[in-house]
Amino acid sequence: MHFVEAKGILNGNNGMQGMNIYRGCSHGCIYCDSRSLCYHFTHPFEDIEVKRNAPELLEKALRSKKKKCMIGTGSMSDPYMHCEEQLKLTRSCLEVIRKYGFGVTVQTKSDRILRDIDLLDDINRKAKCVVQMTLTTWDDTLCGIVEPNVCSTKRRVEVLERMRERGIPTVVWLTPVLPFINDTEENIREILDACVRTGVRGIITFGMGMTLREGDREYYYAALDRHFPGLKEKYIRQYGNAYELPSPRGKELLARLRKACRENGILYTPEDCFAYLNELPERQRQVSMFDP
Repeated sequence: MHFVEAKGILNGNNGMQGMNIYRGCSHGCIYCDSRSLCYHFTHPFEDIEVKRNAPELLEKALRSKKKKCMIGTGSMSDPYMHCEEQLKLTRSCLEVIRKYGFGVTVQTKSDRILRDIDLLDDINRKAKCVVQMTLTTWDDTLCGIVEPNVCSTKRRVEVLERMRERGIPTVVWLTPVLPFINDTEENIREILDACVRTGVRGIITFGMGMTLREGDREYYYAALDRHFPGLKEKYIRQYGNAYELPSPRGKELLARLRKACRENGILYTPEDCFAYLNELPERQRQVSMFDP
């Protein structure tokens, strides 16, 4: 872990401003796209870069904004990885967001988010808060292989339930779906059943598959050699050096997802899910102006 003084903290359009407090990650997921060389990391991925002045930068940025919007975090690096336990920078940024009446959406795989559930609840009451949770692998043993340094999927479902109890809306990322690993009907059914039980607002997936590019591909293939001998060669025969790697079962798995979502009123197209995440309703903005 190393510290930097960042020059800025927000990026994006008026509907959603993105914020990454950390760069790199300690969760060790074997498929992580953020390892790709196109992101120009100048340090080892596990050597977390910490933007120590993130709360101050965020306060300066939000103080000057005339129009409230959603602030998103977690798209590149999980805001609740291990170092957050001591640093509490994510919590400090959430406090700034609450102070200025903005909405927030947090994407994570970690149950550490429960530490801040009271704060998230308060933001949701005054503006809007959406918790995005990634669920890929129901089986605990397999989950421990593909996502080794993070809590199990079943524990993440418990987090979704706790959010539901508080009235905090949730969205699930059912991605990536790894060909020949977790692209089974049983795995997808279990995750979908959990999404229905916990009342998620939307499920994001991109055709039931994964992506690989330079940097990410080499790390993933090394993990396949360690845990799934011979599977790397099958990937190469099936996909070559393609960026998109759709599951051979993708069509039927996607049909199952769409059916479950339609029957239970869950958003399932990426466009609809992102529109929901980006929206901070006018009514909620007005309420936040007059709340203490």
